Amino acid sequence: MIAVLQRVSEAAVRIDGQVRGQIQQGFLVLLGVTHTDTAADVAWLAKKIAGMRIFSDEAGKMNLDLTTVGGSILLISQFTLHAETKKGNRPSFIEAARPEVAIPLYEQMIARLSAELGHPIQTGEFGADMQVSLINDGPVTIVIDTKKP
Repeated sequence: MIAVLQRVSEAAVRIDGQVRGQIQQGFLVLLGVTHTDTAADVAWLAKKIAGMRIFSDEAGKMNLDLTTVGGSILLISQFTLHAETKKGNRPSFIEAARPEVAIPLYEQMIARLSAELGHPIQTGEFGADMQVSLINDGPVTIVIDTKKP
């Protein structure tokens, strides 16, 4: 499971021109699920995301987590994070999990992140054509791969 975590001052996702989810300060998380991922990957990654101390304290040092700053999460499923690009110029997505595997894990991630934060998170829609907008604060972007803990 791969998560691209972006510290944002705001982010939103639109589907068919309608806002589906939006946040102010917090994390935009792009989540890629592969066929070997399990509930254990979800649990580890949710805890890691919720505990990331990448917001600045009064001294300007990255030292505060999402809960401390009252931030939110916008979670977007993104199978293209598992693109294989070694051969040719057309990516292969064979490592991305099929929907029957990915959807339950995505739903588990929504529940786990909501539990870690103590409030519901915002989401896109699995498999939908989404338009995501954000203002990356910093910019700060971190990639977390459960296969490389």
